[in-house]
Amino acid sequence: MDADPQTSIDDLIDEFEFFDSWEDRYRYLIDLGRRRAHLDEADMVPANKVEGCMSQVWLTARVEPGDPPHLFFQADSDAHIVRGLIAVLLIAYSGRTPQEILDVDIEDVFRRLGLEEHLSPNRRNGFFAMTSTIRRYASAAAAAA
Repeated sequence: MDADPQTSIDDLIDEFEFFDSWEDRYRYLIDLGRRRAHLDEADMVPANKVEGCMSQVWLTARVEPGDPPHLFFQADSDAHIVRGLIAVLLIAYSGRTPQEILDVDIEDVFRRLGLEEHLSPNRRNGFFAMTSTIRRYASAAAAAA
């Protein structure tokens, strides 16, 4: 199951605030990753690998033509927590226009979810490496439109 297109970042933040402890939030984050569909093995190729992640992460983008176009992302990782972080990013970015993607203040989202204080620097770097990759896709789609 991919991220529910009806779920917004605000919904996700509300869900995170429901939990009293970071351990519960951490379990919920892992569960978000578990509920996601795995990326097809044919897409787990070096061209789709996200550089800057300690874990292996693959990310693909599909542009749906339109005025404006919309981008849809799929991603996978070999690490449970990273799959949860991927779920957060897909909620924030997938199905959006290039401009909507570029307008997301992901630093604010990261902070509001409490990830800032509870993720290791390596996981934080990986999260933002995935974000940079998604933003590059959005910039390219915006330039092509």
